[in-house]
Amino acid sequence: MAVSSRGTAAEPALNIEMPPVLMKMIRNEGVWDELELTDEQQRQLESALRPLDARWWPSRIEPMAVRRTVAAQVTQDLKQKLRTLLSDVQWQRLLQLERQALGTRMVFMPDVAQALQLTDTQLKQFPVIASETDALVQKVEQRTLANEDQQTLREELLAAQAKERTETVGSLTESQQQMIGKLVGETFDFSRVKRTHAGAPSLEMANSRWLQPLPQGSLEALRGNVVAVHFYAFQCINCKRNLPHYTAWHQDYADQGLVVLGIQTPETSAERDPQQVAAAVKAAGIKYPVLMDGASENWKAWGNTMWPTVYLIDKQGYVRTWWQGELNWQGNAGEAQFRKHIETLLAE
Repeated sequence: MAVSSRGTAAEPALNIEMPPVLMKMIRNEGVWDELELTDEQQRQLESALRPLDARWWPSRIEPMAVRRTVAAQVTQDLKQKLRTLLSDVQWQRLLQLERQALGTRMVFMPDVAQALQLTDTQLKQFPVIASETDALVQKVEQRTLANEDQQTLREELLAAQAKERTETVGSLTESQQQMIGKLVGETFDFSRVKRTHAGAPSLEMANSRWLQPLPQGSLEALRGNVVAVHFYAFQCINCKRNLPHYTAWHQDYADQGLVVLGIQTPETSAERDPQQVAAAVKAAGIKYPVLMDGASENWKAWGNTMWPTVYLIDKQGYVRTWWQGELNWQGNAGEAQFRKHIETLLAE
């Protein structure tokens, strides 16, 4: 196996889920502080993340095999950039943080397997242990996409994850367990990691038009504001039921720094007619900016799967949370929950 002089090889092609922990944690100030990144390193890192996020973010809706492939590719591309950007000390500490974040799944990393001198038996055993967890992850995701209750499955998933950790550690020899401590280094407080999602995609304007313009012109120009981006179609009944909530947010939080942006992505022929869409905007009393996403380019860039969907972007331009469907569907307290998220991000 060819290993880079700076410590890593390509990720192994295993039939298990390797969480993209590096992509999730590298956009957080707590990690930057731990690595002691300079202002210039931070600037270069954020610049490098933008095209990677554009590939990674929409892939979250793909089947596990596709998602796994994309995550491995963008993680490897990110590592190649970081090898040139970081000092040797920073790079080694980053590898330690990645291993900590992976937990026992670090055994699937080539450099860790080599350092631990894993046996053939262990290399065959670990994927079997991990497969039960991955099967439950898929079931939870399927229910989430279908807006079905996942509580029981989530409890089973937590139990499976605990079992995986116990069995993996139990399969290591005493000397291998001692080596783990050297590979992960000093414990990092991952509660400092708040941003685990991508930067918000840029607005696609080639086939889109403003029905009510965004004065700043782009999402990038809104840094320093919290932004709620909602996708809707004006004839969609579920969308209509959410519109008053967005209007209320605009009224209640605009003076505190919240910008609400509507993106109308058509599903029917009427929703492709700019005049009818503009009339519907006026009839609904919408006062905030609205973009007509005529060719669904923004819809695709965000990886949407249903109308309505609303995203919340923090002051640094990163997606922090989102909600699919009606906010208060069947007694859900989604609108109240989203208000709490808005207030938290405004206070940051």
